Amino acid sequence: MKEALEKIQWYALRWKIELFHKILKSGCRAEESRLRTATRLVNLIATCCVVAWRIFWLTMINRSQLAAKPTVALTQLELRLLDRLSPDPTTSAQSPPPLLSHYIVKIARLGGYLARACDPAPGNIVMWRGLALLTDIAIGYSLRVEIVGN
Repeated sequence: MKEALEKIQWYALRWKIELFHKILKSGCRAEESRLRTATRLVNLIATCCVVAWRIFWLTMINRSQLAAKPTVALTQLELRLLDRLSPDPTTSAQSPPPLLSHYIVKIARLGGYLARACDPAPGNIVMWRGLALLTDIAIGYSLRVEIVGN
């Protein structure tokens, strides 16, 4: 009986594994690489796995940890940029600090998510697009600070 339960638990994780592979294939486009050596391909897949894991993790944590703090998953730079890119007009000094789910919606909006009241939680595709854009903006901002200064 114990072994059967273990196998059922493994099978229950299958959809998460499938989703991770979908992010790896569709988002990272790992299959489209034209690398010619095994070493380069291994390095590419390792990097893509980290990126795919982050997308998957952000999507899942948004659904399971509604009270998570934003610093659990995002850097201070990412938080500052998201606040500048998508300011909250209703936030006041007395408002409690926003939660991670609030920032995940901001990332998803960068990726095309409309955030209407009837919309489901953001999925992996809009999270991929939004995080890719946020990363590009963060790199540009960091280069500007490095070259021009504060």
